[in-house]
Amino acid sequence: MYDIIEKEKTRQKHFINLIPSENFTSQAVLDALGSPMQNKYSEGYPGARYYGGNEFIDVSERLCQQRALETFGLDPREWGVNVQALSGAPANLYVYSALMNTHDRLMGLDLPHGGHLSHGYQTPTKKISFVSKYFETLPYRLDETTGYIDYDKLEEMATIYRPKIIVAGTSAYSRLIDYARMRDICNKVNAYLLADMAHISGMVAAKVLPGPFGYADIVTTTSHKSLRGPRGALIFFRRGVRRVHAKTGAEELYNLENPINASVFPGHQGGPHNHTIAALSVALKQAQTPEFRTYQSQVLANAKALARRLGEPKDKGGLGYTIVSGGTDNHLVLADLKPQGIDGARVERVLELVGVAANKNTVPGDRSALTPGGLRMGTPAMTTRGFGEDDFERVADIVDRAVTIAMRVDKAARKAAEDKGEAKTAGRIRTFLDFLGNGETDTEIFQLRNEVADWVGTYPLPWDVEVKA
Repeated sequence: MYDIIEKEKTRQKHFINLIPSENFTSQAVLDALGSPMQNKYSEGYPGARYYGGNEFIDVSERLCQQRALETFGLDPREWGVNVQALSGAPANLYVYSALMNTHDRLMGLDLPHGGHLSHGYQTPTKKISFVSKYFETLPYRLDETTGYIDYDKLEEMATIYRPKIIVAGTSAYSRLIDYARMRDICNKVNAYLLADMAHISGMVAAKVLPGPFGYADIVTTTSHKSLRGPRGALIFFRRGVRRVHAKTGAEELYNLENPINASVFPGHQGGPHNHTIAALSVALKQAQTPEFRTYQSQVLANAKALARRLGEPKDKGGLGYTIVSGGTDNHLVLADLKPQGIDGARVERVLELVGVAANKNTVPGDRSALTPGGLRMGTPAMTTRGFGEDDFERVADIVDRAVTIAMRVDKAARKAAEDKGEAKTAGRIRTFLDFLGNGETDTEIFQLRNEVADWVGTYPLPWDVEVKA
C-alpha cells in the first residue's frame, strides 16, 4: 500500500490537473485528516451524543460550525449549519428527504446542460439518479443559442409543475447563476430555493464571486473543490422569519434546522467522520486569510486566460475552439469539440496519456454521455501549485496538441478497422481505445508526455519540502 501511495504522489506531481472538482489540500488539512480524531464514535450532535468520551469531539464540531458561518459572513441568528454530511450528493439527498415526501416534485438543471446527478437526472428510459426514483424530477435547461440558463423557460415550467424545491446549482456551467431571479421564481410557486454551490464555494468565501446566501433557503456545498478542504460537505439552513403573510401580517418561521439535522442523523447516517470535520475546520480557517482571497482571484484570472486562449479565433491569436456560452465567469471552461470532428472521450484518453487530467462532459446537443462532445477543464488545482495566466495559455496549447493527436489516431483506427472488414465497429470508442493502447509507440504522445512531466514537476505540492520550509 505504501508503494501505491507513493506512485500516486508521483503521478500527482507530474500531471497537469484540470479537473474542476479536484484540488490539493494543505499539509495542515492532511495532518488533521490523518489524526486520532478518526478513532472516536460520536453518533448524535454536540451535547447530545449516544456515546461517552466526546468532550473534545463536541468542541471540534462546534468550532467547525462557527468557522463555517464566519467564512461566509453569516449571522448565527439567521443561519445554522450541519457539518456531518459525508459528501455533496448525500447532503443534497438529506435536504430533499427533510423537506419533501416521496414523489414530491423537484427541479434542477439538466445533466447534459451542466447540472449534477444528485439534482435528479433521468433519461426517457432510466432513472439514472435514484433521486428521480424517490421524487418526481423535472429538469430545466440552457438556452442553446447562448449557453446560459433559460430563466424564462424555467419560470414557465415551474409555474405549471409547482415543485417543492428548485435547485440552483451546476457541475459544468461556466457562468454566474442569477440567484435573485431564481428567488423570484421560487416565491411565485412557493418553492424552497436550494443553492448547491459545491464548485464555487471557495470563490464565494473569498468574495471573488457573488454567493447565494442573500436569496437561498438552504445552501449545500462540498468542501474539497475550490474550498480546498477534505472530502466532506456542509448544509447551511435559514433560521428566523421565512415570510410575512400579506393579508394577516402573521410571520411564518423557517422550520429547517430540526428536519435537516434529523435527516442527516439518524435519518441517513450513523456516526460522523470526526477526522474530516477537524480537517474541514482547518480548511475553513485558511479560507478566511488574505492569501486565500488572492488565490481565488488567481483561479478566476487563470480560467479566463484558458478560455481566451482556447476560444479566441486563430486570426486573433487564439486556437479557435467553441467555448460553451462563449467564455467563463468562474473556475471552469467547457469546450465543445464537435466542430473539430472529435469527442471528449477520445481527447480525455489522449490527455491522460500525455499527463493531463481533464474530463469528458456533455454539452448541449449531445446524445451520449459515454462519448460526449465536450471537454471540461478547471483551474483550482494547478493554481494551488502556482500556475498563472501564462501557464494556462501553455496548457491550452497542450490541450490543442492532444486534440490533434486524437483526431489523427481516430482516423487511423477507423481505417484499420475498415481494412479488417469491421466497418460497423470502426467508429466505436472501444475501437479507438484498443488501437491507441497506452500510447507507447506513438512518438508525439511520448514527446508530449515527457514535456508535460518535466514542466509540471517543477511546481511544488503541499507535501513538498519547498512548501513546508
